[in-house]
Parts: sequence; C-alpha cells; structure tokens
Amino acid sequence: MITTQITTEEKGKAFKSQRKPEVIDKQKLNVRYHIEDFDVNDRPRRFLESFAAILKHSNYKIALDHFIRMSAKCSRCAVTCQVYQATGDLKDIPCYRTELLLKVYRRHFTVGGMLKGRLVGIGYLTDGDIQEMAESFWNCTACRRCVNDCPSGIDHGLVTHLGRYILSEIGIAPKALVVSTREQLEGATGNTSAIPLPALIDSLEFLEEEMFDEKTVHIKFPLDVKNADYVFFPAVSDFLMEADTLMGIAAVFTATGDSWTTGKGYFDGINYGLFYSDRILERVVKKIDVETRRLKGKNVLIGECGHASRTAKYYLPGYCGGKDALPVINIMEYTHKAWKEGKLKLDPNVIREKVAYHDPCNLARQKWIIDKPREILKSFCKNYIEMAPRGEDNICCGGGGGTVSIDEIRPYRTTIGGKLKADQIRNAGCEILVAPCANCKKQLKELVEDQGIECEVIGLHDLIYKAIIFDKSLIVENKEEEAKEEE
Repeated sequence: MITTQITTEEKGKAFKSQRKPEVIDKQKLNVRYHIEDFDVNDRPRRFLESFAAILKHSNYKIALDHFIRMSAKCSRCAVTCQVYQATGDLKDIPCYRTELLLKVYRRHFTVGGMLKGRLVGIGYLTDGDIQEMAESFWNCTACRRCVNDCPSGIDHGLVTHLGRYILSEIGIAPKALVVSTREQLEGATGNTSAIPLPALIDSLEFLEEEMFDEKTVHIKFPLDVKNADYVFFPAVSDFLMEADTLMGIAAVFTATGDSWTTGKGYFDGINYGLFYSDRILERVVKKIDVETRRLKGKNVLIGECGHASRTAKYYLPGYCGGKDALPVINIMEYTHKAWKEGKLKLDPNVIREKVAYHDPCNLARQKWIIDKPREILKSFCKNYIEMAPRGEDNICCGGGGGTVSIDEIRPYRTTIGGKLKADQIRNAGCEILVAPCANCKKQLKELVEDQGIECEVIGLHDLIYKAIIFDKSLIVENKEEEAKEEE
C-alpha cells in the first residue's frame, strides 16, 4: 500500500473546496437550538411578554429609547463587520440585525408605535420574525467592532445580546450553552466541563510531578487555602486542554512567592451568561463571589480567558456589593506587574520563532488589556511581530459571542466568521500566535487547521513556562536524594 503525507496547507485547500456555498448557508442558518416551547403560534406572545418583563426589571429601555431616535440604517458598520465582509449578504450588516429588534420595540413598546399599529393593523410580531432574529443574532460573533464605527453611537453588540436574552427566555438558545450552564448551576460537578473534584485534584497532582521533572522546582497548585491573596478561577476547560497555560501560571507564582489558591467548592471562571442571558450571568458571577468570600481571599484572579475576565471585572460590582465588591485581576495583569518589579525573569534565548499576539475582543475592545502582554512578549521573544489592526480595533477570532461552543457550525466559523482573521494571520507570517483566551484558542486552533495555515496557537503563559528562570534557591540539586528522604 502506498501512503501519501498530506500537508496542512493541502488539507486546508481540500476543506475549502469541499464546502459549497449552499452547505455553508445551511449550516449557517440551522443552528441547533434548545427549544422548550414547540407551539410556534404562541411564541410571539411569549416573546413580547419576556421583552416587557426584561424592560421592566432592567435599564435596557434607556438605551433602546435612544437608539430608536437615531438612524440605524446607514450601513457604515458594514465596513468593519467581518461576517458581512465574508458573505456580502445584506442581512449580515450589523444595523440590519439591530433593526430586527428595534422595530419590535417601536411597534409594541412605544405609544406612537402601538397607536399606529392598531389604526393601520400592521406590524404585528410573527413566528417568522422570531426565527429570523434567532438566525441573525447567532450569526454575529458579538465582537462589537462595529460599535467603534457607528456614527449614531448605536451599540449593535448590546442589541444582539438583548435579542439573545429575550429568545433564551422563551426557550430558544444553542444547546451547547444551555447544557453547559445547567451543569454549572444545577449539575453534580458545578462546572461547564463537568469535571469532578477528584479528577481535578488528580490532574493538578500529575502536573506538579511533570513540572518537577522538567524544572526540578517544586511548583504547586494550592487548593482550598484560606486567606490567600488571590483566589484563582481559570476557564475550567483549561484543566482539560490547556495544561501548559496552567503550568506557566503556577510557575509565575512559584517565582514571586505570593499566596494563591484554587477553591474546591467552585473553580470555573467561564460565564456563558454573557453570551445569551443576564439571568445566567448573574447567577454565575455570584458563585465566584461566594467561593472567594468562603476562602476569605483578598482578590478574584481570573485566568487568561477574555470573557471570563470581562464578566467578573464588569459585573461583580453590579451584582455583588457595588463599591465593596472584591477586586478582579486578570492573570496577565498580575504577571506584568511581577515582571516590572523584577520578580519574574525570562530567558531571551529560548523562543526563536516569529511570535504575534492576538487581542481577545473581551479584553481589548474596552481598552483594558492591550500593551501589557506585548511588553512581556517583547522582553524575551526576539522575533516578535505585530499584526494589524491591533488593540481595540482587533479582528475577532471568528468564534466570539459563544459561537465557538457550537461545534456543529464549525465550517461556518472557520470559513465565514474567521475568514478575515485567517487572512490576517497569513499576512503576518507568524509561527506562534499567542491567544490568551480559552474561546479564542479553541477557535483559532480550528481556524488554522481548516484554513491550512502553519501556525501554533498557544497562551501567553505557555511561553512564559518555557522561558522562566527560577532563583537558584528554588532549584532542587539532587532529585534522587530528595525522593529517598520523602520515602
């Protein structure tokens, strides 16, 4: 038998050639929803009731009253929308999507709209309208890049989120998100990846042994330590898929000597509520607050994950104490501070590949974390290169807004949603792409594979783990003798 080795580039070409436009369109539209109500005739009523309840118990009305007074039809946002740039479909223009919900608000929740509708007898919400909203809102990556270019100041990302929230209240939401959050909030394991505590402990003990073998340093993952300075919540999927990121983080704390811990009661930083339901978002945020206070921790420390960091940073104050809310720090902020203070030393001769940095939308769009990881990378990566655009203007990975969790639309994510990002990576010519976000990593790994791009996607702390220099006092000179003493 003769076998042929297929290169990544050839695989990417083959993948793209097999995906006919009609196949992409079918997968784009048929997102597999969890649907609790199958009575399509009753869904318009339920949609309006849910919309009314959300307006009553939130401040969305203030924003919507402003948006309906602005022009939401100029299509300036089309220039920055990577989904529209890939499809050319007018329905993918952000302001078209926004108008789907705004017209419902005008017709059913403003005095003028209600009077006009009753007099003329038109504009009533139909199940077809609801289906169009469901399809349109979940085609969007919710990257909010369009917001920067809207001359009317309309937050299309906010409207998309609200539309998803209303739909979820009547039982229309992607199965992947519903199943994960149910396990997180009501399941036996209490986390989105359904990792039992004994399995977590076994994994961390195994990583400690691996790190000792590699570095001859006792690098530990503290568990359930009271009064620690930092209580650590990574995206729980990191425990399954991003071991090098976790080892890098543990190595940093070993080098600095600061106290940190992971809780045994709750250890998941993921908050899918950000993508589709404020009710879920609030419940998950409160779990982080309760666990940190149980351990009497001083700070909430979130891993590299962008959406986990954003939900904790911006919603803990709103849901858990206001001015008295616990401080929230992203691990990259901590590592940057330790590096600036000289507590962290990195070998500039270890990483020789061309390295570029991807800005997660949830970290960069608000101008929160942009330069700090770059400063760290430039300090020890001799061949650091910059992608353009960058920072708050970055191009989304293509799997934002929770869409990366919907595996059945992977072809859509990697050929439509992520097309512009794939072009950017190709143009940069990087060999290593640092993507400090659990969702971005998953999407970008699938993207480079499907698009045939020779590039390794890893986290910031993966590289730090390779290059970290420990103080000599931490290094065990004779492992064999120490092992005998322990026995």
